[in-house]
Amino acid sequence: MTTLKDYRDERLQKLEKIRALGVSPYPAKASRTVEIGELVRDFDKIMQDAADDKNGLSVNVVGRIKSIRKFGKLAFVVIADASGEVQLFLKSGDVLPFDAKTGNLGLENINLLDTGDFVGVTGDLGKSKTGEISVFVQTLKLLTKALRPMPLAHENFDNQEERFRRRYVDMNVNTEVRERFLRRSKFWQATRDFLNSHGFSEININVLEHTTGGADANAFKTHFEALDQDVFLRISHELPLKRLIGAGFEKVYDIGARFRNEGIDDEHLPEHIGMEWYAAYWDWNDGMKFMEELYRTVALATWGKTKFLVRGFEVDFEKTWDRIDYSSVIFEKYGIDVLKSSLEDIKKALKDNDIEIENAENRARGIDKLWKKIRKDIAGPAWLVNVPKFISPLAKSSVENAEIAERFQSVIAGSELGNGFSELNDPIDQLERFVEQQNMRDAGDAEAMMLDIDFVEMLEYGMPPACGWGHSERVFWFLENVSAKEGVPFPMLKHEVSELTKSIYPDLYYTTDDTKMQEATG
Repeated sequence: MTTLKDYRDERLQKLEKIRALGVSPYPAKASRTVEIGELVRDFDKIMQDAADDKNGLSVNVVGRIKSIRKFGKLAFVVIADASGEVQLFLKSGDVLPFDAKTGNLGLENINLLDTGDFVGVTGDLGKSKTGEISVFVQTLKLLTKALRPMPLAHENFDNQEERFRRRYVDMNVNTEVRERFLRRSKFWQATRDFLNSHGFSEININVLEHTTGGADANAFKTHFEALDQDVFLRISHELPLKRLIGAGFEKVYDIGARFRNEGIDDEHLPEHIGMEWYAAYWDWNDGMKFMEELYRTVALATWGKTKFLVRGFEVDFEKTWDRIDYSSVIFEKYGIDVLKSSLEDIKKALKDNDIEIENAENRARGIDKLWKKIRKDIAGPAWLVNVPKFISPLAKSSVENAEIAERFQSVIAGSELGNGFSELNDPIDQLERFVEQQNMRDAGDAEAMMLDIDFVEMLEYGMPPACGWGHSERVFWFLENVSAKEGVPFPMLKHEVSELTKSIYPDLYYTTDDTKMQEATG
């Protein structure tokens, strides 16, 4: 059986023959006058516009070779660029002969090419005798020689871990994966467009922080050599953006990576893209109305629809959003008063309902576990409201009930996909909540917030009333109905190097231990 190494060795031989001809297999320049997708889509119009030219329309196209068929003095090659694919028709006498000076390959050199190579051609646009849109090639140039063959679709390149490790291969073989990330780009662009159109300014804030906060999460720690201090990778955009509100900005947002040193599952990745916005002089009711419009607008811009089937739930962003009262729904389900029940009461409810008790080390964590059991059956879209203040350390208290926070969370397809609130701007109240969180942290809750005294100082200078919101690309993953790893281009996996690569480069890899690599790491 022919192995991948055999294919590579054969291609290396062809590479040497190409070099021996005096042709660069990796030239710096490529000439293109039209994308393949446009050429195919607008074929009739292009040909009509060139009707007076009896020789057809000359075009320069580039792309990766998908297939090669050679029959004596004829060859048919299919190439693809990012926009589509087209057939190249090569005929002896029409293709210019080999010319080392210009880099042109003749029909006689076609055997030096392989699937996966990139080529550029010049030729006339037309249709073959079978009616297939084709470029009738006059000049043929090699743009990149591929040393490893791309798997074919029929070869079932469907091993999930292999797909994730070789995502550049996955996106070539499974083009729907590449299309997903074009939609991901549209998703964030539509978000930016919506925010910008409502007067928000995108202000990129720091990723490294002395004190990190804004979420219940365990932070990554690193060392800042220039300052000789340990710092954290941000877990949220919140506190720096609210400092900007205190600095005089009235509508700000940031979209970028955030990092949470936690587990990996279908809904969570330690590194992911998040978005947060903050608007001065808004409250949580303004925020809910705004976010309903944002969800609907972004869905239409990205997918052209507002109705989705997500993890077995039907979700429609055109409908009126339900409101779920946190305290009421937990009391109705478990008989637990979230404001008065003891930790022992909560643990008993967890046990009675077969909910994991470990990590329920305080009332906030335990009650949240009870809510998550209820949440998993809610289709949404809905707003979770009236959340207790003691589990909302950055939210303003309700006017009607000081023990309740003006907090709103989007519930979609059994999960919470965003979080917002009327922002707490009372420095004394904020400090008390920070101290409470720090005490929880000191007691062993690694996800409790750190005390950020600089943020308290900012509040003492004064921050206006404001509303804030944050969500991550989980929203995109859910509406695509894919797992977290499927939803990002290059998901983090445990590092390893294939045995083939180690056998190809024995001077670099002298052991089966992937962590020991000469030259590359010293």
